[in-house]
Amino acid sequence: MSQQFHFKSLFNGKEWLSHVTVDVVDGTISAINEGASAEECLSGKVIPGFIDTQVNGGGGALFNFAPTLDGLKTMMAAHAQFGTVAMLPTLITDDVDVIAAAANTIASAIAANEPGILGVHFEGPHLSVPKKGTHEESKIRPISEAEWAVYERGDLGIKMVTLAPECVEIEDIKRLVRAGVIVCLGHTNATFEETNAALAAGATGFTHLYNAMSAFTSRAEGVVGAALLADDAWCGIIVDRHHVSAGALRVALRSKPKGKLVLVTDAMSLIGTDESEFEFFGRKVIRQGDRLNSTTGELAGSHLDMLTAVNNTVVDLGVSFEEAVAMASEYPAAFINASSLGNLQVGSAASWVQLSEDNTKVLTTVIDGQIIYQQQ
Repeated sequence: MSQQFHFKSLFNGKEWLSHVTVDVVDGTISAINEGASAEECLSGKVIPGFIDTQVNGGGGALFNFAPTLDGLKTMMAAHAQFGTVAMLPTLITDDVDVIAAAANTIASAIAANEPGILGVHFEGPHLSVPKKGTHEESKIRPISEAEWAVYERGDLGIKMVTLAPECVEIEDIKRLVRAGVIVCLGHTNATFEETNAALAAGATGFTHLYNAMSAFTSRAEGVVGAALLADDAWCGIIVDRHHVSAGALRVALRSKPKGKLVLVTDAMSLIGTDESEFEFFGRKVIRQGDRLNSTTGELAGSHLDMLTAVNNTVVDLGVSFEEAVAMASEYPAAFINASSLGNLQVGSAASWVQLSEDNTKVLTTVIDGQIIYQQQ
C-alpha cells in the first residue's frame, strides 16, 4: 500500500526539515522531500517514535496479571497516547506458569505483527533479595530448566532478561547470549568485579541505573561504578524526578559515551487511566500525583510516560530536545538492534509522533504507516 503525508516540520534523527512530503510503501518510508506547500502540511512537529524497553503496564492492565493479547493491546494503546511506537512488555518476577503464558502471548503477537510489540523483557526472577525493590521475594529464584525453555525460544522477537550476576553462573550469562538474549544487570548487590565479569560474559545493559543496585562508594565501586565506566554498555534511566536526582542523572550523562543512556518508563498499569491504586502481589500500590508507592514503603515502578520523560530530560539533564528525543528513540533502537526504528530516513519504518508546537502533547502516533492514536 502506498501513502503520502505532508508535514510542516520533521526531525529525521539528524536534522530538521521543513514542509516535507513523506512517501510510505507497505509501512516503510520510501522518500522524503522538502517543498510541500504550506496549505497541505499538517501542523506541529514530527519526530521519530519512542521505544520503551521497560514497561510493565498501562491502560489498567499489568502484564503480570494480564499476560494476554488483549492485555498487550491495552498497554500499547495507553502508551501510544504519549508517543510510544514500540515496546518490550516487561514481566516482573513471577511464577513459571505466568512466564510461560506471557511468552506464548508474545509469540502470538509477534506472529500476528501486532503493532508496537517488539518482544519481551523478563525483569527477574533471578535477582538479589537485598535489592529486590518491590519484586515479590518468595518468587525470586535461580534459573531452572523451565525458564531455559522460555529464554531459548526462537519465536519471541527481541528477548531481554534482567538478572543479578551474583545470583547466576557466568556460564548462564554466556548461554543466554548464545540464545540471542540481551542480558541486563539489575536488582543486584554485585561487586564491581562480579559486574565486570558479567559484562565480559556478554551482558550489555543495566536496568534502571542507580536504582536497586550496589552503590558507588570510596572503596567499593559497586554496580553503579561499573555501569558508569562500561563504555560499551547501555543504561536505562527513569527520569520521573522520583527515582533518580537531577545531579545523579547529570553524572551519568557526563560519564557515559553519547548514545548509551536510554530513557525508559518502568510504567505500571495506571498510565492512561484516572485510577489511583492497584493490587500488586497482595500489597496495595497507591498513586500520589505522579509517584507510585507500595504500602510497604518502596517505589513501585513509575507513573511515567515517554513524552514526559523526554521533556523532564531536557530540563533536568540540560540537553537539547533533539538529544532527549534520541535517548527515547535512536539510542534504544541501537541497544536492542531494532535498525528500522529510531530515525525517519528512507528505508526506516514509518513510525513517528506528531507533537504540538510546544512539545507537550501528542497529536498523532503512527506505527508502520498506521494511525494508532489521534488526539480527539
